[in-house]
Amino acid sequence: MNVADVVIEKVIQAGVRRIYGVPGDAVNALVDSIRRHRDQVEFVLVRHEENAALIAASEAKLTGKLAVCVGTSGPGAIHLLNGLYEAKMEGSPVLAVTGQLESDLLGLDGFQEVNLIRLFEDVAAYDQAVISPEHAPMIISRAIRASLADRTVSHLNIPQDVARQAVPTHFLDSPIDYAEQVTLPPGEDLDRALREFAPGLRTVLLVGKGAHGAQEEVRALAQRLGAPVVKTLHAKDLLADSDPLCLGGLGMLGTRPAQDAMDSAQLLVMVGTSYPYTRFLPEKARVIQIDSRANQIGKRYHVDVPLVGDAKRTLRALLERLPAGTPSPEFLSAQRAAMARWREKMAAAETDGRRPIRPQRVAATLSRLAAPEAILSVDVGNVTVWMARNFSASGKHRMIFSGWLATMGVGLPGAIAAKFAFPDRQVIAAVGDGGFGMTMTDFVTAVRHGLALTVVVFRNAKLGMIRFEMEVEGFPDWGTDLVNPDFAAYARACGGFGITVEDPEKLEPALEEAFRQKVPSVVDVLVDPDERPVPPVVTLAQASGYVKSLFREKFDL
Repeated sequence: MNVADVVIEKVIQAGVRRIYGVPGDAVNALVDSIRRHRDQVEFVLVRHEENAALIAASEAKLTGKLAVCVGTSGPGAIHLLNGLYEAKMEGSPVLAVTGQLESDLLGLDGFQEVNLIRLFEDVAAYDQAVISPEHAPMIISRAIRASLADRTVSHLNIPQDVARQAVPTHFLDSPIDYAEQVTLPPGEDLDRALREFAPGLRTVLLVGKGAHGAQEEVRALAQRLGAPVVKTLHAKDLLADSDPLCLGGLGMLGTRPAQDAMDSAQLLVMVGTSYPYTRFLPEKARVIQIDSRANQIGKRYHVDVPLVGDAKRTLRALLERLPAGTPSPEFLSAQRAAMARWREKMAAAETDGRRPIRPQRVAATLSRLAAPEAILSVDVGNVTVWMARNFSASGKHRMIFSGWLATMGVGLPGAIAAKFAFPDRQVIAAVGDGGFGMTMTDFVTAVRHGLALTVVVFRNAKLGMIRFEMEVEGFPDWGTDLVNPDFAAYARACGGFGITVEDPEKLEPALEEAFRQKVPSVVDVLVDPDERPVPPVVTLAQASGYVKSLFREKFDL
């Protein structure tokens, strides 16, 4: 057994079934070990290492299990970085294994020599070079444990001569198996929280990704308190958007009723979120925050009652202690009525038959046609807004976003990861033309592996979100126009299915046809480039900036 074998056997022991990457001389021993273990683990050759890391990050996000990506020395390793930052910022356990020059050439400015330990220092919580075969087994185990225990990135850099060397003794190791840590706040903290609840108090629940798995408890507490539920982007799929308790999302991507509820809240209960955009949170409300990680409590926003604990167990404990009573219905009833009016307003755009097609219609049509348990990977840009607002999550959908790094191009890699991990579920990538253009090379990887996913391109020939940001800051639109290929023809050239949609009446039949395909498909939809992602509440500064932008565009100032 050589060092490369130890790496592969230990990741298999940790439950890894696929390794994403591109071969290269510095990782050839590792790739050969995968070949010899191919009955236990698959090597997925991608066309760009950034996609390898983005796929791994998405797989870890979807499954909660370790994912692995590989890059050779120099540029191969460097290309991994963006996807690894995605994993780090999303709290996804990913191990990156990179190659390096032979150890006797290090420090001599050799071909492709890059100080990868220093380069990965910021992104990897555990960042280590493997310097000898005796050193390898414990270091490899430690890297895997660090990723799983801390839900983050680890990095191993292995010189190619070390990777080929035999391990002299077998390292006896404990099983690499981590159960989720479940914590419960002490009774006195729960009692403090209970004292904050009072009849007639305007209470709002803000739930984030840490509340996944606690849907029933969230609904039960909301019903008991008569409190509406507002979702962060990462919790878009937590509750059905049609749920009478749900007010949708918050902030730039959210709804007007959610913002109005926040503005009038007297008590805010934050569950599994350290929401970053504090300007959208209430100024004077009392705050209870529930999070399994103590370092997230009060991270950005004042908290009156911290509850360090697992969301499900903590909410259940609160419900068991909360006296039975009738909540004051006025606040929740008013928010429900506001939400009904908001949905009517959204429906006008979602059913509009004009050409070019309004992007809201594409998102709404997708939500109507997608399978109830479909997995949706949403890219970054205006498409995020339309999917956050106009796609009605079923409560059984799974939706993943690049919510913290906001890296363009994540849509297709996320869909590839989803189809590998859940081959029997429908998988849809909702992407803009800008984001898809960054990572579309690996559509051929989906074809090669027979991944019958569907990519829906919102094509407006613009970097639309950047255009809007320029306008509200008072800058003229400049440098955002795109020249696109024929995405449908590209899909067919790769061996998949492709169709272009310009007529809104043909949108639904085109999507249905794509969903029936046994090969990867692209539905290229021409959407209105002038449809701007206007926030639910427009500030005076934003309106002023927009007018200023139009003036400067008109007179070329």
